[in-house]
Amino acid sequence: QVRIVESGGGLVQPGGSLRLSCASSGSIFTDFAMGWYRQAPGKQREMVATITSGGITRYSDSVKGRFTISRENGKDTIYLQMSSLKPEDTALYYCNHGGTWGQGTQVTVSS
Repeated sequence: QVRIVESGGGLVQPGGSLRLSCASSGSIFTDFAMGWYRQAPGKQREMVATITSGGITRYSDSVKGRFTISRENGKDTIYLQMSSLKPEDTALYYCNHGGTWGQGTQVTVSS
């Protein structure tokens, strides 16, 4: 049974930083890409950043240059380092691995 656990969300002021973590276990898709997605109230879920098992990354234009996705070698664990956060980054952030979603972790950017 696949289990995905996200952590690291919270409340931060504009311009601040947060680091999200995602650990996936039990998946047969160990070489599949993993990624972070987010959904703000009243909006559709959108891709934030993805990373392949080989370390190839992709970012949405809205976070490029501010967010960095990384992956532990040989593990189904990824991170999202978020810097220069803006109120529009407020959303529930989800981790995905091989089509399985985690429960999400809330990120709120507000003064």
